[in-house]
Amino acid sequence: MQVGAAMELLRPLLADITVDGLSLVGEATAEDLGLSEDDAVILGPLAVSLDLTNVEGLVAVTGVLEGTIVRECVRCLKKYEDPLAFSVRAAFVPEPKSAPRHPKRVDSRKTSAKVVEAEPEEEPDDQYQYQGNQLELAPMLREHIILSVPMQPLCSDDCLGLCARCGKNLNEGPCQCAEELPIPRVRVIQAINRKPGGSSAS
Repeated sequence: MQVGAAMELLRPLLADITVDGLSLVGEATAEDLGLSEDDAVILGPLAVSLDLTNVEGLVAVTGVLEGTIVRECVRCLKKYEDPLAFSVRAAFVPEPKSAPRHPKRVDSRKTSAKVVEAEPEEEPDDQYQYQGNQLELAPMLREHIILSVPMQPLCSDDCLGLCARCGKNLNEGPCQCAEELPIPRVRVIQAINRKPGGSSAS
């Protein structure tokens, strides 16, 4: 039952997508979307809400993806749960008859010039291709999830990280290293002056 619901959600029929639009609401697991643990670790299913419209073969997809993803903090290396919620915008165009070099992305030879030229200025949607009588939404959603990963994941903005000397997680309390006083600079200078050739006349 769950598999069938996911299949209908992620592979809608073009015949069901009209100018008036088609709304898709349901859940999809990491497995449904083809996400591996290297891509992202998802807790439970993701809530998917999409609106699709078909205008002369160009299918516009907008919606929201929500769930919980497990990330690793770059400061303290601790796993933490991060709410996942972002907007989805994509456009699907028919695949050319001849096999394109990049099957997912749009072949500029087939699409109209105005679509290609609009990308540098506005770039409103990510563009994909489809063939046959169904859309494959899973690869597009998977790509959106992977691209949503922050460059520097933090469990909190004020994370103290790990001690550079002993490796203790400073969010759990201070370590013993903080109590050790550094060597006074005067003592270091005196040690240098005692070296042969470096002593000053006294």
